[in-house]
Amino acid sequence: MSTQFNTQFNTQSFSSLEQVLAPDSIAIVGASNDPTKRGYKAMMGLIDGGYQGDIYPVNPKADTILGKPAYASVNLIPEGVHMALICTPASTIPSLIKECGDVGVKGAIILASGFGEVNEAGAKLEQAVLEAAKKAGVRVIGPNTSGLFNLHKKVNLLALDNVRAGDIGIISQSGNMLLSLALEAQSNGHIGFSTYVGPGNQTDVGFADYLAYLGSDKHTGVATFYVEGFKGGRAFLDEAKRTSQLKPVVVYKSGSTEAGQKAASSHTGALAGSYQMTVDLLQQAGVSVVANSDEILPVAEGLGLMRHASGKRVAVLADGGGQATIASDRISEAGLELAELEPATRLALSQILFPQASLVNPIDVAGSTDAAPGLLSKCMEILVADKNVDMVFLVGMFGGYGIRFAKELIEEELQCADEMIALAKKTDKPLIIDSLYAHIKPEPLEKLRQAGLPVYASIEHAVKIMSALGERGAYLKNNQRQARKAPLTINQACADSLANAKNQGRDLFEYEAKNLLSAYGLEVAKEIIVRNESELEGVFAEFGDIPLVMKVVSKDILHKSDAGGVKLNLVGKNALYTARESILASCLAYNDDADIEGVLITPMARKGTEVIIGMSQDPIFGPVLMFGLGGIFVEILKDVSFRAIPLSRYDAISMIDQIKASKVFDGVRGELPLDKDALVDLLLTVSAIVENHPDISELDLNPVIAYDKAYAIVDARIIVSQEK
Repeated sequence: MSTQFNTQFNTQSFSSLEQVLAPDSIAIVGASNDPTKRGYKAMMGLIDGGYQGDIYPVNPKADTILGKPAYASVNLIPEGVHMALICTPASTIPSLIKECGDVGVKGAIILASGFGEVNEAGAKLEQAVLEAAKKAGVRVIGPNTSGLFNLHKKVNLLALDNVRAGDIGIISQSGNMLLSLALEAQSNGHIGFSTYVGPGNQTDVGFADYLAYLGSDKHTGVATFYVEGFKGGRAFLDEAKRTSQLKPVVVYKSGSTEAGQKAASSHTGALAGSYQMTVDLLQQAGVSVVANSDEILPVAEGLGLMRHASGKRVAVLADGGGQATIASDRISEAGLELAELEPATRLALSQILFPQASLVNPIDVAGSTDAAPGLLSKCMEILVADKNVDMVFLVGMFGGYGIRFAKELIEEELQCADEMIALAKKTDKPLIIDSLYAHIKPEPLEKLRQAGLPVYASIEHAVKIMSALGERGAYLKNNQRQARKAPLTINQACADSLANAKNQGRDLFEYEAKNLLSAYGLEVAKEIIVRNESELEGVFAEFGDIPLVMKVVSKDILHKSDAGGVKLNLVGKNALYTARESILASCLAYNDDADIEGVLITPMARKGTEVIIGMSQDPIFGPVLMFGLGGIFVEILKDVSFRAIPLSRYDAISMIDQIKASKVFDGVRGELPLDKDALVDLLLTVSAIVENHPDISELDLNPVIAYDKAYAIVDARIIVSQEK
């Protein structure tokens, strides 16, 4: 059977949140008979939803609430209640958490706001809640959460109407976004949810915990997140790598990760913390990232139904030239390919379609199906059999032939739908249908939907889903190639150099940074540090009349070019003397307090393609590596890619292939291809160096000049963490 019909999921042991998010017993602290109160709505959501577990309303002023005996305090409820929903004000929470722990409540959902999201006093109260929870052994969801539902367990603490049980799990930092998705699903009519949680402030339970739960939940087929800001981003990436092997993970990240942006002294630090960085890291972990909020549910649905595609080659089957052209444009823009059809495929199509039909992908049936829509399923079967096709995309008016032309065609469309369903059960290749009539839900399309075939009213949505299927398929395939380079043995001299710089409250000098790189096997050009004028004779004796570069060495001057601290193409002894005097004068004019150790002299590197390799310690995701077009253009063009450290070889390869200028590496206009293997090894070694030395706060190799063989590290900067 096709994977798109497989609703059984491999699950590992349930996470520690099982009893909290799928509880057999619930206490409603602050339960009420007042219909305007959350404690009332939560009770009604459980009762009307048919919750089969035990419900314990807690309210000292009531004997019964909605027919259930009320308890005057948490201490009086039976021991071992799985979950408590706390609807009382913020100031009451720490003591209530303690009471929950006293009677063995496993977890508490805190609705109240007024914590760290408000002010410093709220932050202190939130810390008190966390400390109370740790002592009590109670997991905390929130505070400031919109609540949760688990529809397979019939837990609906939001009292949300008209939501049906399904396989899409939702974690959303916006309650309104959940409402929007619920209304969209209601309008759609066939999408359902498993679990929803509003994570709130994530004082205790965070995104990584929720992902672990959804990954192990047998009712969840797709884990879907609306994220405004990550806490513990590295833990989420680690969990995503595991969960994405079992089932799709979809993330919509609103805005940019401003929390990760900071004043930085390196190019890498200035570019890190960006929205693009977050997207790159999520995709590295196998997450499907959607760019627009209206794509969240369609992509989650499509991945849930079809799981993945084996490749990115699409066959487009259309009953109109306009739709075929639009589909082709969107496919190309999405990084997908129009499949090159085999001659046998085109021959088979020609035998059932009109002579005027276009048999070059995209296929336009050119009126062949106006009176015989059943031909569409036969065309799809032919296309599925083509080994060059990974997905089949039917676009046009299927489902509407009986409406547009003749009622008698409805029966043929229904038969055609049955044949599409049978075909889908026989193939692992996704079949995606886009129809002009999807909005009005004609019977043939509803038959497809009920059988688990995806039907869309937007070509753009359909193409986004195909892109997600192709990317997920590539990730799963390449994950087997994710072997890491063997760890490098820690070089003690390098560790001592970093420790010495840290003790002196400075970063590594350029020559120290290059010595560190050389110690780990990277090729670095010979350099000479000159601390006084008399040493220039030795430089000339070493290098002779070849072009040289001279740079200032000072802990107080990070951006050497800005200070006039760099001189290029120096040839001859006199040029060295003149350049040194000029550099010293310019740098002291730039910063008259600068402590100048000397100048660094090395041969000029020959011309090539400049790239940048950098690393920064992101406050949310930890150490992150960057690769891109180098030189002065890195911050202007921002043609860069990011990956979390440690890197696999596949990660390093994909970093290079991702940037827009990647075609340069293959050789253009007669130039030789660049040595990508050498750059991949360089990326992997830098990743290993950073693992060995966590005191490296930022690192910039800019530029690295790439050649057809090997590379040259022209400039190196290593910034040392000064945190104790």
